[in-house]
Amino acid sequence: MAENRTITMSTKEIERSEILRMADERKITQKAGAKRIKIGARHFRRLLSDYRDGGAETLISGHRGKPSNNSMPIEKKEKILRKLKSDYQGFGPTLASEKLLERDGIKVSKETVRKIMIEEGLHQPKTRKKARIHPMRERRKSRGELVQIDGSYHAWLEDRAEKACLLLFVDDATSEILAAEFVEHESYLTYAALCKRYFRQSGLPEAFYTDRFSVFRVNHTNVTTTDAQTTFERAMEELGIELICAYSPQAKGRVERANQTLQDRLVKEMRLAGINDYQQANKFLTSYLPGHNDKFAVQPASPIDSHEPLRPENDLELIFTKRVRRKLSKDLQFQYDRVIYQIQTERPIYVLQGREVTVCVKENGKIVVLLDQTPLKFKRYVRQPKRSALATSKDIERKPGTPASDHPWRTYGSRINGKPVHIPE
Repeated sequence: MAENRTITMSTKEIERSEILRMADERKITQKAGAKRIKIGARHFRRLLSDYRDGGAETLISGHRGKPSNNSMPIEKKEKILRKLKSDYQGFGPTLASEKLLERDGIKVSKETVRKIMIEEGLHQPKTRKKARIHPMRERRKSRGELVQIDGSYHAWLEDRAEKACLLLFVDDATSEILAAEFVEHESYLTYAALCKRYFRQSGLPEAFYTDRFSVFRVNHTNVTTTDAQTTFERAMEELGIELICAYSPQAKGRVERANQTLQDRLVKEMRLAGINDYQQANKFLTSYLPGHNDKFAVQPASPIDSHEPLRPENDLELIFTKRVRRKLSKDLQFQYDRVIYQIQTERPIYVLQGREVTVCVKENGKIVVLLDQTPLKFKRYVRQPKRSALATSKDIERKPGTPASDHPWRTYGSRINGKPVHIPE
């Protein structure tokens, strides 16, 4: 009597056993059976021979339920887990696999690391969002043709310091990070300082692509002609750099994606390097960015670099000054920030009386006065504060008294022949 056993077969194995049964009963030819299973005739004859000897059970894989011959040794997996839970806590699978090879000499694929992290609850698979199609824009052809600018507030040093803003300049043609700096706040002065450093190092780009932040653009609708331009816009105009403001973050996707990558990788790199303040972080950036660009930058379509070298007339310290306009008095004086300035000149006084001058305030607080781009000499006079009025203790402690019952104030408006009339209460 045959033994009753339960065997587990896959759908594919059941379909094969049915075709082999039909071939064994000569309901179909071996050639037709091989075609339906999508295997060769010789392989089909082998399967049919095994089927006749042992039945459908011979179709079940002998490796089922057994560990794979290519499975990772338990010792190696445990070592990887220890590293993931200690040194690389919070790392993504891709960065973790890179650091395991770079720092520990453990070669393992990112997908294997992903699988281990998911099994141990160290990584949560991302749910795919509903796709939203954005119109694609081709990269510019040459380096320096268009540079995307953005500032990203983030806990760059995690709980070791307060949040800060990373200013980032990314080339549109190559995705290369051209300049970067950690600052406390996103402002005109911080952008101006980074621009000056970038221009001296690489030259002047053809255009900047920014968001609609108030540093780059006047967002008020009711403005006069003179108020419709920010200090940054005026500086770019003097340097011949076109300023383009995007209407959405997706429009300047190169710098947005660079920010996402840095918020993942740079944060962990600085943790491993023991960076605890933003002064150290800015020094670390100089050594980190070349490796980042080697990994993520692409070749431009054109080998020509569109950066223009600085010209002698490009006085960056003067161009990036804050500027206000003042009108000269009859004595050639004007006032700025509670300080009086008087123009010193050998020309006739009437030539400058009533003329409008431009007061340029440098980053260090120094003043330059321009008349039609010509510097003027001046003297500075600090206005002394007024002396405080003296008061006796009696004046300080004196309290207002209540008017008498017959005081004219009580009958204000009641008059006869122009004199106040007392009205009894």
